[in-house]
Order: sequence, then C-alpha cells, then structure tokens
Amino acid sequence: MKYSKVYIESFGYELPPVVVTTEELEERLKPLYDKLHLPPGQIEAMTGIVERRWWEPNFRLSAGAIAAAQQALDTAGISGAELGALIYGGVNREHLEPATACAVADGIGVSPDAAVYDICNACLGAVNAMLDIANRIELGQIRAGLVVSCETAREINDIMIEQMLENGSVEFFTRGLATLTGGSAAVAVLLTDGSFPKSAKRRRILGGVNCTAPEHNELCLWGFAPTHKTTLFRQFTSTDSSAVLKHGVALGVRTWRRLTEELGWSADMVDRTICHQVGSAHQQTILNSLGIDPEKDFPTFPFLGNTGTVALPVTAAIADERGELEPGAKAALLGIGSGLNCVMLGCEW
Repeated sequence: MKYSKVYIESFGYELPPVVVTTEELEERLKPLYDKLHLPPGQIEAMTGIVERRWWEPNFRLSAGAIAAAQQALDTAGISGAELGALIYGGVNREHLEPATACAVADGIGVSPDAAVYDICNACLGAVNAMLDIANRIELGQIRAGLVVSCETAREINDIMIEQMLENGSVEFFTRGLATLTGGSAAVAVLLTDGSFPKSAKRRRILGGVNCTAPEHNELCLWGFAPTHKTTLFRQFTSTDSSAVLKHGVALGVRTWRRLTEELGWSADMVDRTICHQVGSAHQQTILNSLGIDPEKDFPTFPFLGNTGTVALPVTAAIADERGELEPGAKAALLGIGSGLNCVMLGCEW
C-alpha cells in the first residue's frame, strides 16, 4: 500500500489519574512470592515496566475517547461535523452493541453522513483503523477521518492477581505475567488529505504493509469463561510469552522486509521507530532482529505499560509532543497483535 495524500494531522490523548507502580502490584502478590520464594522485583526485571496508569473504577471508555478526540480536533481546528469517518479501535468496548464509536461520535458532534463503527483486532485495532481511513482518503471518498481508542487494565489486573493468589503455582504466575504489564490510556489520531485551512501537510503516511500468521491464534487469549455457576462468566487471560516473542519476531521480520521493499527503505534510513509497547525484552529482540539501532526507538512502556491498541499511537503522540520526531524524519510505526497479525507503516514527519 502506498499513499500520496494522507497526513497525520494531529493527535490527542488522555492519561488516567491513578498511577500504579510495579512495586505496588508485587506487594499485593506478597503471599505468592513468599510461597514460591521469589524475591521482589521480578516483574520490573523481566519487563522494564516501573509503573502504569489506571482509570478510576467504573470509568466510561467513551469518555476517555471523547476527551482525546476533542483534543485532536481542537489542535487541528477541525470540527467533528467535518469528519467523513470515525472508527473506534479498542479491545475494550462499552457494550457488545452498539459500537463504542457511536457514543464517541455523539460526544463530538459527528455528521450524520459519516461512517461510524468499531474495528477489533487485538492490539492492532487502532492501526488497522488508521489504514482504513487512509484508504478512504486516498480514494477521495473523505477529506478527514478520526481514529479513537480507550483501554482499561484495572479490572483484568485485579482478576489476575486474585487468580494468581488462588492458584499459587509458578506456572500460572508465568503465564499471567503479561497481564500485569497492562496499562490504561486513551488516544485519537486525526488523518486528513491536507486540504484544510490550517493543515501543515506534515507527518505524511507514505505507505504500509500487513502480514499475518494465524496458525498462532491461541498463543495470547483474553475473553470470558463460565464460572461454576453456569449463568455467570468471568474474564480470563492466558499468554505464552516465549512463544509470542519467538513467532512474533519471525512475523515482524517478514513484515519489515515487505515494508522496506514497498518504500525502498533500508534500516539505516530510518530516523525513528515507534513500536507497540510490550516490554524491554520484546523491544530489544525485535529491533535487533530488524537490524535497527535501539537508540532510534522511542519507548513509553516503562511508565505506561502495555496500553493495547492505544500503545503505538499514544507513543507517537508523546514523541511528537516532545520533539523527538523532527520535520522530515523517516519514522517507522511497527505494530503487532495477537492472532498473530502485524502492520507496519512508513511516515515522513
């Protein structure tokens, strides 16, 4: 996929008010650590995550997405009524139906002629939504579209800690560790064709590719399972971290090869990378495998954790805000999600 007139016009994001340190999570797991003779510091040592953020209990996902969306629109001087599409890309949604995008569209005053819907594809949902809107813009169907997402990790972390204490085995702790990296945040990415009065025509999306390895669809699961009471369901997660890393890296290498061929790039031509934020081991392994200097990467996982679909776009937003992406810089956005699926985008900032 190549694009000639698609721009990242602006970003918006919201960070939750509740800061939860890794040390606090381990303090809650102290009975398990004592039983298994585990020294404190296991989670930070294995992931590099010092803290993450959670919303207050019962926080509405659409509220976070609306706040981020309004920021992006205000920055660009564009109203909700001028959007041709609004897509919500989060794993977490308010209801099975209607689409959470509907509540966000109502909150920002989207035109009744706009396309409004959700895309769900594990941690890739927001990046897939960016591609969907980019295609609409490139085809001339719309002038502007907004991607929004809001993820929450409080509830599943509470459930996982409870289950770890109940189970008490090192095997269950290991398989549940990935859940404890989860953080919460909201993000919005406004894409346009550059035709609006205040458009700076910066941050152009040059192209992208997607690859998949669906034979690995059971390596990372998050869903609902029945309890002993047949009318009740409880959230569960299960991640084979080592297998996800192994097969995810192989998929990433294949996707990167296709992206560089598509854009005529090489690793040394890339000025900055923005990766999906999982943890230190994944970051180092994937960048080394792609032949990219880790110093070129901008990470947020140490203080935000893994915020799912929000992770890649909010990291790009923070990097942009801090001046880490200079005008003209070549930036590679590297996304991966359970399934396994991988999307990589090349941008000129």
